[in-house]
Parts: sequence; C-alpha cells; structure tokens
Amino acid sequence: MDSRPRPPAQRGAARAAWLFLLPVLVGFGLFYLYPAARGLWWSFTDYSLLAEPEFTGTQNYAELVGDAQFWNALKVTALYVVLNIGSQTLLALVLAALMHRLTRSVMVRAMLLVPWLVPNVTVGLLWLWLLDADLGFVNHLISSLGGESTAYFASPTWALPTVALVNTWAYTGYTALLLYAGMLQTPGYLYESAAIDGAGETRTFFTVTLPLLRPVLALVLVTSMIGSFQIFDTVAVTTEGGPVNVTKVIYFYIYQKAFHQFEMGYAAAAGVALVAILGALVYVQLRLLKASSSDLG
Repeated sequence: MDSRPRPPAQRGAARAAWLFLLPVLVGFGLFYLYPAARGLWWSFTDYSLLAEPEFTGTQNYAELVGDAQFWNALKVTALYVVLNIGSQTLLALVLAALMHRLTRSVMVRAMLLVPWLVPNVTVGLLWLWLLDADLGFVNHLISSLGGESTAYFASPTWALPTVALVNTWAYTGYTALLLYAGMLQTPGYLYESAAIDGAGETRTFFTVTLPLLRPVLALVLVTSMIGSFQIFDTVAVTTEGGPVNVTKVIYFYIYQKAFHQFEMGYAAAAGVALVAILGALVYVQLRLLKASSSDLG
C-alpha cells in the first residue's frame, strides 16, 4: 500500500470536491435520511398525529399481514405497473427505433418531451375532462362515429386501464428519449455489417439494437417500475381510488391511512413494507436482465 502523502494540488481538489458535494449531502440528509429514519421509528409506534407516538413493537406489521385492503392495494398497484410499463416500454421502443433509423430531428425530440414536462395533476385533470361521459371530446368523437359514450374513470372495468394509459401518454416520450440515447451508443459498423448480410430493419432491431440496448433497457425498466409503484397524483384527481377500490393503489392507501384516518404509525409500517418489496423486486429485475453486462464487450 502506497503511504506517500498526496500532492498539495490533489489535496486541494479533494477539498473542493467535498465543498461542492456538501450542499447535496446536507439536503439528502435533511430531506431523505432523516424522514426515512423518523418514518421507520413511527412504524413501531401507535401515532395519530394528535398525541405523542407510543411504542408498540411489531404490532403494526402483524396487523399489516392480515390487512385485506393493504394486499388489495398491492394487487391493484401490481396490475397497474404491468399495464403501464408494458404499454409504455413497447411504445417507447418503437418511437426510439424510428428516431434512430429514420430521423434525428431536435423538434421531434422536443415534442416527445412536452407531455413529461406537464405536472401529473394537470395531466390527470386534462384527461378527466377529455374522457368525461357527457362533455368530453373523446366520447363526443366516439358518439359521432356511432359508438357508445363511456365513463372511463367511473367504470370498474375501464378505470385502472385508463389511468395506466394516461400515464403512458405522459411518460412514453421521456422513456423513448432514454432508449434513443442508448441506441446512439451502438457502433455504426454493426448496422453496416447487418445490411451487407441482407438483414432488414426488423431483423437488425432484434439481433443488433435490442441486445446491445440491454443495460439501458434494464435501467429504464427499473426506474419505470419504481415510478409506477409511486402512482398517486393521477388517481387522486381522477378516481380517488374508486370505483369500489379498483384504482386504490398502494400510495393512495397509505395516504388515506395517514391523513384521513390519522393512523400515521400504521401508514409508516405500510411504507416500510413497500420499500422492502420494491428493493426485492429491483434486485430480481437487475439479476434477470443482467444489467451490469453488455453484449458490446
């Protein structure tokens, strides 16, 4: 081990690096670590926001295991994640491939990013009005074509798929840009070799583009899954968990427990359980997708 002292310039660079990192570290500690530690403590207490927390051990977690509403919220969230990530990833792959092989217009990329820049509450309200059964433009168009008007957000059958597709519309462009950036890393000579071998665009995509895109695709799938489990805004402004709890996702369930029923300790336990579930899912997903390796090497 080299025990020689570092040059003054190197020590100065290290101090400057820590100086620039300090605001971020302070913010991370105040707004992430401290609330997380406090929430973990609350999960072992009976806390109603109106009195001091009373330590109850693992009672909240024991009740959580037998809570049918908690498991139903998880099931609803899992179904939403499948619908949202499935449609979003497929559409984003198609858009990214089209941009990569046909056009690299900055205007097209800017237009794709616009829905992602709109706040989720605004997106939810926008589609709530567009899909309104009486005044919505979409139902008006369907009726003019001979179809039947449908209250999508009020239908037990259509409410969850509608919420999933609304968020697919909002996030597909951003996901497509991430995948497009990954496609730009593929060396051009591989496409030239595929063209010389007589491979068409479809075969080139599945044999060249997609395998080399695996690390980026793994990152996109993991971040999309975590983001999908955090769905709240769209549900809060459109369905409020209804009808008959078919859209009561886990975040909305935790919110109701904490701020409607004032069971903050129980809500904290549900949040900790969700973190553990997400951690396990991310680990499995990364292992299955082999995110740390690339076929390019």
